[in-house]
Amino acid sequence: MQAQKGRAVIAIATMITLAACGGKGDPQLMNLRSGPGPDEFAIVPPKPLEMPETLAELPDPTPGGFNRSDPNPEADAAIALGGKPSAAGGIPSGDSALYAHAGRFGVDGGIRSTLASEDLEWRRDNNGRVLERLFSVNVYYKAYRKQRLDQQAELARWRALGLRNPSAPPRKSGEE
Repeated sequence: MQAQKGRAVIAIATMITLAACGGKGDPQLMNLRSGPGPDEFAIVPPKPLEMPETLAELPDPTPGGFNRSDPNPEADAAIALGGKPSAAGGIPSGDSALYAHAGRFGVDGGIRSTLASEDLEWRRDNNGRVLERLFSVNVYYKAYRKQRLDQQAELARWRALGLRNPSAPPRKSGEE
């Protein structure tokens, strides 16, 4: 009986101590305006809305289409980020030789779907053991281990050729 009273006193004292440690004032969990956080609308200032003479002048709404207050959003975003809207789309003239060299053996238009189906087949074949699947263990790195690039060996190869290159990150503990 004495031990139960002692446990109850300790539990009450612990609750009082924890309650006393609580912060004062309102919680600041979702108060985004209280600090210097990002304001997504400050990146590209919105244009003022204009009321047309008659509402019949308004175009039909098109999902994914342009609107009256922002007729060219991609170009406006490129300008806001310091780019040139004229460079959007197409291949820049300086990269045409690179593009031609990369496509010298032909370009498969459906490469994304081909790669997705081959990758799905690879992941099904390398899905992990029964217990790994049962406990939802991530086996991604294990499945692609043989395809991994050894950064340190590649760095040594480039340096042996005498070519300039950025350094590789240091090896992590336990890394091969």
